[in-house]
Amino acid sequence: MGQKSNPNGLRLGIIRTWESKWYDVDKKVPFLVGEDFKIRTLIKNHYPKSTISQIEIKRLKKSNDEFIEIDLYTSKIGIIQGPENKNKNSLINKIEKLINKKVQINIFEVKAINKIAVLVAQNIAMQLQQRAFYKAVLKSAIQKALKSGIKGIKIIITGRLGGAEKARRDSISMGVVPLNTLRADIDYAFEEAHTTYGVLGVKVIIN
Repeated sequence: MGQKSNPNGLRLGIIRTWESKWYDVDKKVPFLVGEDFKIRTLIKNHYPKSTISQIEIKRLKKSNDEFIEIDLYTSKIGIIQGPENKNKNSLINKIEKLINKKVQINIFEVKAINKIAVLVAQNIAMQLQQRAFYKAVLKSAIQKALKSGIKGIKIIITGRLGGAEKARRDSISMGVVPLNTLRADIDYAFEEAHTTYGVLGVKVIIN
């Protein structure tokens, strides 16, 4: 059953770190985890077409007030900020209304977009939604990733591929992708592509 575990979760504390960085008393932990989930969902809905690879949430305290710092890693800083920081300020206002706490957002640019599983998966899903042929999309994604200097990549796609009557699973891989080695620097992501034939699932694993 190991192959059905999330590769990112398996490596927490070994080669990967947590995306929520805070400590609190046990009774408040479930509430704060739920609050983090709401924040992440709001951010993704606020930027439906942007390429955000990572959202880090840090909880700090100034005097008696709790203060939340959010780090966004993206390949499109212009979309996240907007003209005169309008998009960024609008997001801050939405989050502060949602959780009733002060929020600060920091934006960092990601340049190696073909090495990051989330960005590769988002790009594949976007092309599938634009009715591109899935085999051509997968081959193009793998070629770009390999040119960027990665050791290996595997892409799995499921659903009504090419508008077929029955859903099926197809995959393509190149290079070395050791899923059972916990110290291997594996990056994993899952995205959904909502097409006219239904929902397609896209999994990307990069070493």
